[in-house]
Amino acid sequence: MAGPAFRAAAVRVRVPATSANLGPGFDAFGLALGLYDDVVVRVADAGLHVDIAGEGADTLARDEKHLVVRSLRTAFDLLGGQPRGLEVVCANRIPHGRGLGSSSAAICAGIIAARAVTIGGPAQLDDTALLELATEIEGHPDNVAACLMGGFTVAWTEGGAARAVRMDPAPSLVPVVFVPGVPVLTETARGLLPRTVPHVDAAANAGRAALLVEALTRRPELLLPATEDRLHQEYRAAAMPATLALVNRLRAEGVPAVVSGAGPTVLALTEDGAADKVSRLAGEGWAANRLALDAAGASVLPLAGGQ
Repeated sequence: MAGPAFRAAAVRVRVPATSANLGPGFDAFGLALGLYDDVVVRVADAGLHVDIAGEGADTLARDEKHLVVRSLRTAFDLLGGQPRGLEVVCANRIPHGRGLGSSSAAICAGIIAARAVTIGGPAQLDDTALLELATEIEGHPDNVAACLMGGFTVAWTEGGAARAVRMDPAPSLVPVVFVPGVPVLTETARGLLPRTVPHVDAAANAGRAALLVEALTRRPELLLPATEDRLHQEYRAAAMPATLALVNRLRAEGVPAVVSGAGPTVLALTEDGAADKVSRLAGEGWAANRLALDAAGASVLPLAGGQ
């Protein structure tokens, strides 16, 4: 049986950073942010060539172990077979190990690029299948859903398959991220979580998560109470004490602040008039970045321009 046919031209995929959990929405909520990695993939005659610029350029593998390459390979298997060779060029802007979805971005970039360079790929691997595949590689759907779909997403699994819905955040919402200089491994942060939590804490989080949907999409004035968490943030304090201290300090100032994903980045959800002031509240040791919201999610773009 003949394998798939591939396009001769390179494809360029842009994928956004994401912040998961958003306080009470543990392993379910995600928000796409206006900070992007670009990946260019071309099917070659033979071999594998990987080039990396920006984040991770000095540390990431340039072989089959690279997460974009692994994701490409997994998607190509589903699409019917591997190309003879690959050229992969990554321009990375999303910080690694900071809770901003860098691994989800790499996974989504790889599977979307594989679909785009395979003739007939979109018909074989639709958007629902993309989410399921990305979740299978990543292990949970919160970041990959937001990366693929953009906006604010709520993800879950049903019958073993990943599902997600997308909503538009309130247009006045301005994310500010505070990124520390030292990463924390997601595995380390997740390993601190208890196997069980008090029923009262679970009930409180359910209510705050429901409120957060309303606050993020229609009533940002409710964001401070809506982002209260009892399930995961305080349990992770031992791995990132400065992160929890900054979250608590911002919240004491009336700023809706949460741990971004598994940390150690802090995400503040502000509005336009307050964002610049909030950016100055962190102090030394933090890089404060006011970002836009991303509405498009992962996209295939023209190869030239569009930076």
